[in-house]
Amino acid sequence: MNFEHLIQINDPLNPFVDSMTREQLWEGLVLRAEQPQLFVIGLDSCTILSREGNVLERELHYGQATVRDRVTLQASQSVRYDILPTEDYVGGSLTMTIEQPDELQLFLRFEYATTLPVSTDQDAVQTQEIVKSAYRENDIDTVRLIRQYVQTKQEPGSLH
Repeated sequence: MNFEHLIQINDPLNPFVDSMTREQLWEGLVLRAEQPQLFVIGLDSCTILSREGNVLERELHYGQATVRDRVTLQASQSVRYDILPTEDYVGGSLTMTIEQPDELQLFLRFEYATTLPVSTDQDAVQTQEIVKSAYRENDIDTVRLIRQYVQTKQEPGSLH
């Protein structure tokens, strides 16, 4: 199953949305890669097993379950997460790409590729829509947390 969607980060027509720079958004994406427990509900801990250049090998601990993945950072452009398949977990990938069509607009594109089969069976279609909705909600939450992080860093007297 493949799925993608776009979240608008800066909206020049909406004065109620705080603008972010590309660098601030990138810093938030790096934070999510290095400290995912701040972003992912149910994640107990993350161990970075190796760091070579722009690639992180991680082990994620959810209770008794352990998932391994590889994170590839393309500076100020994109972050790709590749989940390594096991007997218990399907493999897949998530790529978050910064898109900036002009100086005022900023978007974050989320692209999912999973090994979940696409089916026309009504129950399978419903399950796929639930999964897509969960992905979308999680991504909206990621952007909200990055906004909070950026806001905290900008406050006077902040230690960051």
